[in-house]
Amino acid sequence: MSSPPAASWETRDDLGFAVRLLSEIPVHEGRDPELLRHWARTAGAFGAALAPVPCRARVTERADGLERGLLARYVSRPAPTVELYTDTLAAAEELIDARGWRHWYPPGSVREAALAHEAVHEQLHHGPAKGALKRALGHLVLRAGRFRLYGHVAGAEEIAAHAYARTVCGLGRSPLHLTAALADAVTQREK
Repeated sequence: MSSPPAASWETRDDLGFAVRLLSEIPVHEGRDPELLRHWARTAGAFGAALAPVPCRARVTERADGLERGLLARYVSRPAPTVELYTDTLAAAEELIDARGWRHWYPPGSVREAALAHEAVHEQLHHGPAKGALKRALGHLVLRAGRFRLYGHVAGAEEIAAHAYARTVCGLGRSPLHLTAALADAVTQREK
């Protein structure tokens, strides 16, 4: 995700970050910006409305997240596992302190939000929520009489997971905002 000007980190709305996420996925090149905005809003509302679920996956910790560009990751095989990247979690906490964002992200909330986020990925991977999200987005790819086939919208699950994490963790801003700011900070540090 390319970075917004420094002054806009505090003022840019979370929906804008979600739209940017969708617009930077190659499959969405040339799509109507209003359609992307609709999908981002719908995916966010879907995620925010999901009932709280515990993370049932095994949780492991690694220390190579910054070099891999990851804060957390859900993998379904060989067994459902959430990988938390401790170096990236620490960098996110440092960034929150440096930017004065503790009112949005209380201490420990980054780890909590990462686990909540990945719990939704697990839910969308294994349960009926995946089909429900497709229907909510309304990306119809085939219709034959009463039969309708809804397509996958790349990036929508990510937006839903961020909205869910914000809601269940009671955060002042979406973790998507923090993720974008962290990616920008890491990129700036590497220059």
